[in-house]
Amino acid sequence: MKQSGKTRRGVVKAVVAAAVAGTAVGQGQSGGTSQVKKVHYRGKKPEGTPMFSSAVSFGNLLFIAGKGAHFEGDIRAHTKHVLDEIEAELKNAGSSMEKVLKVNVYLNDLKDYSAMNEVYRGRFGAEPPVRTTVAPAAGIPGNSLVEIDCIAYI
Repeated sequence: MKQSGKTRRGVVKAVVAAAVAGTAVGQGQSGGTSQVKKVHYRGKKPEGTPMFSSAVSFGNLLFIAGKGAHFEGDIRAHTKHVLDEIEAELKNAGSSMEKVLKVNVYLNDLKDYSAMNEVYRGRFGAEPPVRTTVAPAAGIPGNSLVEIDCIAYI
């Protein structure tokens, strides 16, 4: 399908390339964020090589690793904890909940979908990000009832 002389795929590629480069589509490369991988630590950098990084940016895109809640509690308590942890990671890296573009929610049990949504609703502002929610057959590692990861911009 054509849109204003460009294919849809071409437009999507241009938008993604501009996001990674830190520029607006059609504005060139001046004034953009450098295209360097940066790990954002909360507190002191860990000794040795960690298993994974909690927050990594490239250009102006920010990737937050999955957060779980590893304590006794119900889905509401776990969801609140996980969203608070994501918000702290975003703020630490210079972003915010309102700048989140994509969220993945992993539920230990799909029956918790409505209760999780009660806590989730409104946490990302008036224009929430796109979201995928699944319940993996094997559950969530570490006895968490929910795990959430996201992609945002800085």
